[in-house]
Amino acid sequence: MVITAIGLSLIPVAANWAMGGNAKAENYGSPQNIGLAALTLAIVLLLSKVGNAAISRLSILLAMVIGTIIAAAAGMADFSKVGQGAIVELPRPFAFGLPVFEIGGIISMTIVVLVILTETTADILAVGEIAGTRVDSKRIANGLRADMASSFVAPVFNTFTQSAFAQNVGLVAITGIKSRFVVTAGGAILVVLGLLPVLGRVVASIPTPVLGGAGVVLFGTVAASGIRTLSKVKYKDNMNLVIVAASLSFGLIPVVQPAFYDRFPTWFVTIFHSGISSSAVMAVLLNLLFNEFKRGNRRNSSVFVASPPRMVRDWELKGLQEGDYFEGGKLVDADGQEIPMVNERQYQLVQEKLDSGEITCVEDVKRICAEDDVECGSSGPGQDKSS
Repeated sequence: MVITAIGLSLIPVAANWAMGGNAKAENYGSPQNIGLAALTLAIVLLLSKVGNAAISRLSILLAMVIGTIIAAAAGMADFSKVGQGAIVELPRPFAFGLPVFEIGGIISMTIVVLVILTETTADILAVGEIAGTRVDSKRIANGLRADMASSFVAPVFNTFTQSAFAQNVGLVAITGIKSRFVVTAGGAILVVLGLLPVLGRVVASIPTPVLGGAGVVLFGTVAASGIRTLSKVKYKDNMNLVIVAASLSFGLIPVVQPAFYDRFPTWFVTIFHSGISSSAVMAVLLNLLFNEFKRGNRRNSSVFVASPPRMVRDWELKGLQEGDYFEGGKLVDADGQEIPMVNERQYQLVQEKLDSGEITCVEDVKRICAEDDVECGSSGPGQDKSS
């Protein structure tokens, strides 16, 4: 549930980037910005389709480079600030002064960190699902410890609380690169790049719509991974459908209506302004209510669960033979040939033409039924308005 919420919560971020990122700018939402984002998206899809595996895996990076070049040619990229400042620089500990401890800040940050832990847990689960590896409590705990260890050091070097980056979950899915050694090497490279502020200025110069075009694919992939996981959930004889429905809706409230909690206390807003944490809290609470604390549960107790018993009339089975099966709403025989489904009138009509030798194959049956549907005004094959 939370994996799905991550992807869906990030879609508005991609949309904002595609529009330009700055709602106060004159060109925010302009056709040029959205067009550049759409072009970047098209490049991602085109490169993903290319037969070369290396190009396909680098589709996001290459699309961003190509999109930036196109933006520069169109006058939509500004690299004037790249040359301003140092090329190489070491970080200065406590550049903004020594830390100050206040009870309000401590409580607020504690809540923020709990939300970050929730989102990091979801990211770990999402990557495990994409990589096809088992994620147990030990692996989650190790990931959270690493997250908080880096968060403990981060303020010393003048940066924010660290957290797993949900956008990168989509990057793993798109590229198909799941090796921990590649990730470790990437981390080492990022440490080196962190000493080169000039590269930070280059990255900051990438037009926001280019990021938006790539983000549509990245974030959508995360949501799709969550939906794929939800498809494996058992919904029969339980309340799991209600859990999914309520959690998803609750998680999307702050996404579709950001001002929904504006009149609530600050501590409440801190927790529930994120669609990810909202859906996580609701999913955990409802899972406890329906699947852990089972006292009071009733079989088929919800309209979402209950359904009438299935029955098949005996005469409906007379035309079936050994090996017949349904697939995609069609009746197929053991040899894989489709068996046309007809109404009573069409059955009699086909029988007459079979006897007269006018029908020699299945296509003849389909043609005759289609002509009968048109003549009688039926809404589809096999449907008899008089029945």
